[in-house]
Amino acid sequence: MLAAVENGDAKKLAELIRQDPGFNVNMGQNEYGESLLHLACRRNPVSAVIPSLLLAHPDIDVNSKNKWGETPFYFACSDGSTSCVGEMMLKDSRVKVNERPETGYTPLWWAARKGHLDIVKSWIASGREMDLGKPGDVDKTDAIGGAKQAGTGYDDAQNRRKTEIATLLERFRSDATKTRNEVRKQLGIKGRSHVLH
Repeated sequence: MLAAVENGDAKKLAELIRQDPGFNVNMGQNEYGESLLHLACRRNPVSAVIPSLLLAHPDIDVNSKNKWGETPFYFACSDGSTSCVGEMMLKDSRVKVNERPETGYTPLWWAARKGHLDIVKSWIASGREMDLGKPGDVDKTDAIGGAKQAGTGYDDAQNRRKTEIATLLERFRSDATKTRNEVRKQLGIKGRSHVLH
């Protein structure tokens, strides 16, 4: 199953799950204790179907942690896996979106710091709780401060996204309802929330 996830082979993974429905879906797959869902939530342009197959497994622990306490959602926010975050994880009420690993970094801080604008917009639109972090803690939790920080290796497009994220989160902090409604309109989302319970 690990090879199917790593190769982005959704058809093979579905076949293997059918053949062995009782397999331990939460078992660590490497020396870091990362589950198949952890690995599937990393940036995987080959197939966005794989995380959804794993999330549908009846025994899945959507908040499983690797040896540092990082969850699949944390990976997806850090790595910019928009389809995993926006289309799947935020819609699943089981996912603890503000879960922090031992390092103390928040998933939102990583998404903001790396300029993952689509993830931040999806999060706002979802209606899920957002931990904006402690103001001034720009190195771990302050998502607005993290987005404003310049860093080496960022291109102009990424810096523009980071600036837009900082502005968007500042608007959200001052008027969450208005900002959420504006973002939902931009994304073509109707109704209140799209979280599945």
